[in-house]
Amino acid sequence: MTALVIHGHFYQPPRENPWTGEVETEPSAAPFHDWNERIHAECYAPNVDNYPLISFNFGPTLLSWLAEHHADTYQEILRADKESAGARGGHGNAIAQAYGHAILPLCNERDRLTQVVWGLADFRFRFGREAEALWLPETAANDQVLSLLIEQGMRYVILAPNQAKGGEVDSSKPYVFRHVDGSGRSLAVFFYNGPLARAIAFEGALASSRGLVERFIRAARFGDLVNVATDGETYGHHFKFGDLGLAHALRVEAKAAGFWITNYAQYLDHHPPELTVKIDNGPDGEGTSWSCAHGVGRWARDCGCQTGGEPGWNQKWRRALRAALEYLRDDAAAKFEDAAGALLRDPWAARNDYISVVLDPREREAFLTRHSLKAAEQSRVLNLLEMQRSALLMFTSCGWFFSDLAGIETIQVMRYAARVIDLMDQLGLNPPRKRFLEMMSEARSNRPEKGNGADIYLRLSA
Repeated sequence: MTALVIHGHFYQPPRENPWTGEVETEPSAAPFHDWNERIHAECYAPNVDNYPLISFNFGPTLLSWLAEHHADTYQEILRADKESAGARGGHGNAIAQAYGHAILPLCNERDRLTQVVWGLADFRFRFGREAEALWLPETAANDQVLSLLIEQGMRYVILAPNQAKGGEVDSSKPYVFRHVDGSGRSLAVFFYNGPLARAIAFEGALASSRGLVERFIRAARFGDLVNVATDGETYGHHFKFGDLGLAHALRVEAKAAGFWITNYAQYLDHHPPELTVKIDNGPDGEGTSWSCAHGVGRWARDCGCQTGGEPGWNQKWRRALRAALEYLRDDAAAKFEDAAGALLRDPWAARNDYISVVLDPREREAFLTRHSLKAAEQSRVLNLLEMQRSALLMFTSCGWFFSDLAGIETIQVMRYAARVIDLMDQLGLNPPRKRFLEMMSEARSNRPEKGNGADIYLRLSA
């Protein structure tokens, strides 16, 4: 039987006010209060019957919001993983995701590790088991990122076909990627079927479940695995009633066509990889992704990739925004290390473990017992770690993805920067506000009335 694996990447950027933890009204999502609510109604809730059938990941910050605001949907997601594990040899459909949806090849080594460790811890906390794979935000990868996944015990990863070195890859077979240290440690790589993914995401293939399965049948002529990965929001939000088309295709027509509907881990039990692959490390080793034709330039510079916008707009603001946030990150990191060094046995190990407190505040005392040198400084320790949490969330990829500096996603990452500076003030750490604003002023909105990055930042932090 030909295996069929459909993967859905379900994600929204964090939308909460960093000071209150509440999502404020987003008028562009009307008639809903905000985009999380709108997409929940159009996609996350309607797909509850599909989660037991598809491979999926949910962003940790999205799951946190669902757990609080739509507990029924959240529980259905967890139930789907348990149900699929029972049906698929102990392999649940859910996989983890790097915590804050940062572009991992653009992170420094320390932040990349924390993003992965927090993503795996979040998965363990919610799904009650170890993850077998971790979704890379925007599938952005280079050798260092995949080697880190190996070090963290991941069994496989999902990449776009263009990310293989040389560009020639067979999506009907898993491959072996070996750690760059020459140790022989490895993980399996699945390259999804690019033409099928484009058809589903952008070319209306969900308009007919029969037509969709006919596409699967044609793809099956080339091997015994058909695998597709798209944004999960395709099914119902990007394409109305796409959730119903997917459900009918998988529950009725794909089964009738003789497909074995499975997930990647179960498939590996029966078909271990035999071919070795190297991946394309992109320009200057920065990595490649599924949504930028220029490697990962979309999150670092005006590479030409954009979504929406008006004629004549540019994205030159991306480089200046990243430079300013990296400057703030590095200043905060140095001051964190110095200040926390007098309070914690190992400040960076404590940061990696701080996710336990984020997930369950009742773990605070146990956390402080594990890491603190001075019990009397508990509030200072926690504020230092909250400063670091906001510094990590400054790099949520959506801040660079869209067309203008004044978009709601980019403003959100600026709000995390404002939170970092606010906490540095509270901690007496002399935030580099003047230099940060100078750097932000180099980023300019395409809308003259919005001004530059410093103008936007000052309005939102007033």
